[in-house]
Amino acid sequence: MIKKVGIRFKDGGKIYDFCCGAFVLNVGDHVIVETEKGLGFGTVETAPEVVEAQNKPAKPLKKVFRKANEKDLAQVEHNQALEREAHAFCLKSIKNLGLQMNLFSVESTFDASRLTFFFTADGRVDFRQLVKILVKQFRARIEMRQVGIRNQAKMCGGLGRCGRVFCCSSFMDKFEPVSIRMAKQQGLSLNPTKISGQCGRLMCCLTFENETYRQLKSNFPKIGKKINTKSGHGKVTRHNVICGRLSVRLDEGGEVEISLDDIIKDKTKEKTKERTKDRR
Repeated sequence: MIKKVGIRFKDGGKIYDFCCGAFVLNVGDHVIVETEKGLGFGTVETAPEVVEAQNKPAKPLKKVFRKANEKDLAQVEHNQALEREAHAFCLKSIKNLGLQMNLFSVESTFDASRLTFFFTADGRVDFRQLVKILVKQFRARIEMRQVGIRNQAKMCGGLGRCGRVFCCSSFMDKFEPVSIRMAKQQGLSLNPTKISGQCGRLMCCLTFENETYRQLKSNFPKIGKKINTKSGHGKVTRHNVICGRLSVRLDEGGEVEISLDDIIKDKTKEKTKERTKDRR
């Protein structure tokens, strides 16, 4: 039986489970934990909970080393100053070398022994000379990491067209595949400027309600299908999924909006379907 606690290392980042042992921790506490790259500084995001023996993770959890003290907080401030300095110096070096890359973030390990530079680029970039300059300047291990435009938006943050903080930088742990079909399913405008986020890709929030729309629309006749209604025979032109209504253009002329209950089902087709099922 162990006690696990959820630790987040940066705003909007993934929450990792650690073994807190005998430490009494509350949400919001700062702690020093053991990581693959040495000691790390994190914040408690989920309260400690007991994990029974049968639910133990396959790999043993790394441990919380100790609670953070004033010296640790001072080290974090020093690291943040180092990151700002490294960012400015690297931008200057990139300009001098004429490299086609967009540097947007720098992260330092807790002991400042490694600096990771995040950038985006259209293709591969030969940054070997840049790494040599950075190693000489900061006397630390240097890692250059090229990421996608969506990851840049997640790390930098910002406000979406809805006026709220980016979903990816506030609560999303990972990116889900997004397709234009989801926008069609929800009856949204297919104008790229209206369904794209600040990163230029399709908005992540298209995935949130897609399954609900898919289930609701399964009860609707397809657009263009001929149906019988209490107002007469006609063709389906639009769906109003949320209200459970649809628009029908009548053969006699005019258009009406009806509910699903106003559709007159063809009993002959229903009997044929039942017979087919019985034969199977």
